[in-house]
Amino acid sequence: MMRLPSCLLIFCFFLTVPLVAQTPDEQPSASAATEKTGKLPASKEEKKSEEEKPPVVTHHEIHAGGKVLRYTATVGLMPIRNADGEVEAHIFFISYTLDNPGSRRPLMFSFNGGPGSSSVWLHLGAIGPKRVKMLPEGFMPAPPFQLVDNDFTWLDQTDLVFIDPVGTGYSRALKKDLGKKFWGMKGDIESVGEFIRLYLTRFQRWGSPLFLVGESYGTTRAAGLSGYLIEHGIAFNGIVLVSSVLNFETLAFTQGNDLPYILYLPSYAAAAWYHKKLSPELQKDLPTTLREVEQWSSTAYTDALAKGDRLAPEERQAVIDKLSQYTGLSKQYIQNSDLRIEQSHFAQELLRDQHLVIGRLDSRFTGAALSSVAETQDFDPSLTAIRPPYTSMFNNYIRAELGYQSDAEYYILGGGFQQWEWGSAGEGFPNVTQSLREAFVKNPYMKLFVASGYFDLATPFYATQYTLEHLALSPTMRKNIFTGEYGAGHMMYIRDESLGRLKRDFSGFMADALK
Repeated sequence: MMRLPSCLLIFCFFLTVPLVAQTPDEQPSASAATEKTGKLPASKEEKKSEEEKPPVVTHHEIHAGGKVLRYTATVGLMPIRNADGEVEAHIFFISYTLDNPGSRRPLMFSFNGGPGSSSVWLHLGAIGPKRVKMLPEGFMPAPPFQLVDNDFTWLDQTDLVFIDPVGTGYSRALKKDLGKKFWGMKGDIESVGEFIRLYLTRFQRWGSPLFLVGESYGTTRAAGLSGYLIEHGIAFNGIVLVSSVLNFETLAFTQGNDLPYILYLPSYAAAAWYHKKLSPELQKDLPTTLREVEQWSSTAYTDALAKGDRLAPEERQAVIDKLSQYTGLSKQYIQNSDLRIEQSHFAQELLRDQHLVIGRLDSRFTGAALSSVAETQDFDPSLTAIRPPYTSMFNNYIRAELGYQSDAEYYILGGGFQQWEWGSAGEGFPNVTQSLREAFVKNPYMKLFVASGYFDLATPFYATQYTLEHLALSPTMRKNIFTGEYGAGHMMYIRDESLGRLKRDFSGFMADALK
């Protein structure tokens, strides 16, 4: 496994100039019309539903990375049919395609996680042509909020399609009782897989180099899709996983599962380092401290937890001392926790003396504790800081700039469904590593890039390392895996410096994947 180098990018922002949309009297060719609208000629459409409307198409221009990018935005709903050709749901999408791109232009499908999250975070935070302006370190600015040109958009290297799975964004099941078909691991992968097949067909992109990018549960979906679609004849050149979770055993704080306590510890140390809760020696250099914590966590700490009640008193005290040293928590608290610290407890306890809680998505964020005696985290200050800017800016952007009008609520995060069906995976720990491994085995050309944030307490970076090291891949296949770690949280791109590094790392990955 290769770790991409840490690099800085110079920030340059340029003015966006919208272009005039195509006028009614212009008469494009049949193939051009198909490329621009994604709508097949009527004679070739089977069982066209009355609900389906042509997508909204607009044209734009930005300057990014010293280049002029002229592109077409396409916004619409894709019908998802059952085996009998009956429409059961619509999946909302936004695509950006570079104008006059030349042959074999790459195409990337993007989605976020939840389950229950729309694609807005990657779209307006990292890779789309526009991004929500946060403060340089990623903290929430004062309202009203701003949408600015994204100098680090990935559009200069690949066309982009942002997908909202059923129950997120504007994507809806046609009937209420059909929703449960899509709100689970199996139905979610099948419906998003069908969307990808339809998009490749309608927009004539079967010959393009293909990529996926998913964030959070979107990485679970991406890994599942990689194995599912290879069986349907769709192979990817590359997959990007942002803040990854492929094996839920690494995150589930359940009785008898000690793995999360081991894998979360380096992230606790990172949070304690950021809030200056460590000793002067450990505060000197974060990467050095984290390597030390990882080493101890995977050896002495792992052995101690495995012994359970057989752990001798002197061994127990040595573990308590180390945990206190690496987490900034009191020895008494660690003793009372039986050497096992859950994420929500840590987030509430670290700054309890200051009456503050730290963020789950990003432990750099703090907020006033709703209760100074609560056992677990009352709320996530990192989520409350990013949700308003992204919600307001997307709702304005989709109407004012992309021309899509709807009175329906756009489900940014949650609200589209109540329960997720884990299927047989719910009886144990959901795990899609086998699907990803099968994709590697069946498509030896596929490359993987995994991005993680040091301050992410939702999908900790050391858990991602552990998962990647247990894919059971050959040394040759492991050379196709690249990783990057960033000084921010779950959405590392909200921090300006990390956004620049992520783009540079992606560019290197993309060049390798297209060799």
